[in-house]
Amino acid sequence: MIGAMMGSFRRLHTKVTRATLIPLLVRVAIFAAFLAAMGFAFPPPLFFGRTVAALVVVAAIPALAPRGAATTLLIVAIVVGWVVVTAESVEGIQLWRLLGLATTLYLAHTLAALAAVLPSDSMVATEVLVRWVARAAAVVLAAAVCGVLLVSIAGIGDDEALTVAALGGLVVAVTVAALLGWLVKRRAG
Repeated sequence: MIGAMMGSFRRLHTKVTRATLIPLLVRVAIFAAFLAAMGFAFPPPLFFGRTVAALVVVAAIPALAPRGAATTLLIVAIVVGWVVVTAESVEGIQLWRLLGLATTLYLAHTLAALAAVLPSDSMVATEVLVRWVARAAAVVLAAAVCGVLLVSIAGIGDDEALTVAALGGLVVAVTVAALLGWLVKRRAG
């Protein structure tokens, strides 16, 4: 048992000492994006209260292990937390917080996908990371512009309608993700 633990520590030490800058920056960006998403999702008293240490630890988990289910679970937990906080809020849905939350969650997700396939000791040109983030920024900008235009065209101002629309969007997103997962499993099997 002690020999197995020593072997694990040696492998971790080797992995840390061989890490290169770009994969490390990607993981730091994942951590920052998840922390920012929690800042948009939760009110300041909750975010900056006694729970800040727990939120920092939780945001670090997907950055350290981007291949696991932690990334997906954290995204779902943040969205559910946002829905609960928004439903109980007197202010209702604030567009800037919603856009910030969507942006940071998308960036966290896409960077976690990059980190999942990027070995920590790989040599990567800076242009690869810049192109990846530029594409993500283009998607976020296009989605934000379309979302703001659709909300303004529809004239949706009722807080209940926006909450129902947010919950409906969450159900659609989870259904699409489940369907895609089932299709991938079916194709592989």
